[in-house]
Amino acid sequence: MSAGFRITPALWDKIHHFASFPQTGVSLQQMVLFGQNPSQGTLLKANPFLAEELPVRLAHRVEELDKLPHNLRDMPSIKKVKNWYAQSFEELIHFPPIQLPSNIRQVLVGHKNDKITFPESKPNPSLGDAFTAPQSNVGNGNGFNKLKLRVPMERRYYANTHGITHWPPELQDYNKRFTKLLEHIKSRHDPTVTTVAQGVLEWKRSQNARHIGLDMQAWLDRFYMSRIGIRFLIGQHVALNTQQAHEDYVGIICTKANVHDIVQEAIENARFVCEEHYAMFKGPPVQLICPPSLTFAYVPGHLSHICFELLKNSLRAVVERYGVDHEDHFPPIKVIVVEGKEDITIKISDEGGGIARSAIPLIWTYMYTTMEEQSLEENFVSSDFKAPMAGFGYGLPLSRLYARYFGGDLRLISMDGFGTDVYIHLNRLSSSREPLP
Repeated sequence: MSAGFRITPALWDKIHHFASFPQTGVSLQQMVLFGQNPSQGTLLKANPFLAEELPVRLAHRVEELDKLPHNLRDMPSIKKVKNWYAQSFEELIHFPPIQLPSNIRQVLVGHKNDKITFPESKPNPSLGDAFTAPQSNVGNGNGFNKLKLRVPMERRYYANTHGITHWPPELQDYNKRFTKLLEHIKSRHDPTVTTVAQGVLEWKRSQNARHIGLDMQAWLDRFYMSRIGIRFLIGQHVALNTQQAHEDYVGIICTKANVHDIVQEAIENARFVCEEHYAMFKGPPVQLICPPSLTFAYVPGHLSHICFELLKNSLRAVVERYGVDHEDHFPPIKVIVVEGKEDITIKISDEGGGIARSAIPLIWTYMYTTMEEQSLEENFVSSDFKAPMAGFGYGLPLSRLYARYFGGDLRLISMDGFGTDVYIHLNRLSSSREPLP
């Protein structure tokens, strides 16, 4: 992958330069409006936005990985991830720009009097100061870059191309090559979650530590939230460039995501994993109460992953409380979905015995599991949610980040000795800006 890759002093200079600029957050609503009826021109306009935005985001992460406290930065797996980010950064900044005829270039740049109606993104309500990018860096860099940063997001990302029906072939070729590079980068970073987990495990062993500190927990939250954003931008762009048009989809965003169908599929998948893990014929029953026609704009993969992880936890708690031999008498897990003015809320209730009150803060801690006795397999490649039934202590904290990414949240209330209720809040207005650490 990045075997033999080394960050040269010249590359460090570029990384520090890009990391001095703030990141630009986008909302789900903005991405839907941009991606409707995409042409080669609008897709090309998105390329420079990504070619500029992704290196800024990657540079922030490389710098942060290099400054990690408590010797975490020196762990082999953390160094490996830092090199992946630096390598992707280098490939993006060296991707050759396209030379276009002046008439096409004029349309894409747009005129200052062009009226672009683009909804404003709002601050993400779910997150506190820990996720807010520091604004003191806005003025860094040279004058050109300062000016560039004042250009509103819609002018950098949106082009009115209705007047053009014929696009030059080199434009199509450029879009294809840029999309290929993004796919390559996305694939390189597939094992990031598990590799960072391995790095934290290496650190715990080297320090003989049972738990990670609050500063490390906060860093992992920021790092993984940033990763969700980078993968969302890349996934959205790749989908717009490669997928067939579908009336309900704009890239990876479904404008009419059916909550009932997504949750039902997550229930079936979680029960299957549970039955396989415990070698049972029939796992605990799950009752779903949800309006069958409830839809909203969302990324179905995100919601599916969140529900799958939480249901897996509930199923495990019920089986381990009552025992595998209790197959015909498991109390049902209840999933209730309600639509409010601002949120769609999903409540998952189980009778798995609950969690002691003293342990509640720990459940949001990465690596809070029996992982002390485990090791991630060498070269274990997995995306965020392919962990086995017992997981490796990432299910809850990662699920909460996915819920918060578009302005939702995840809350847990437990009755020790009885069971647990988990509430997934999803922002149905789609106007929350990404939280950018």
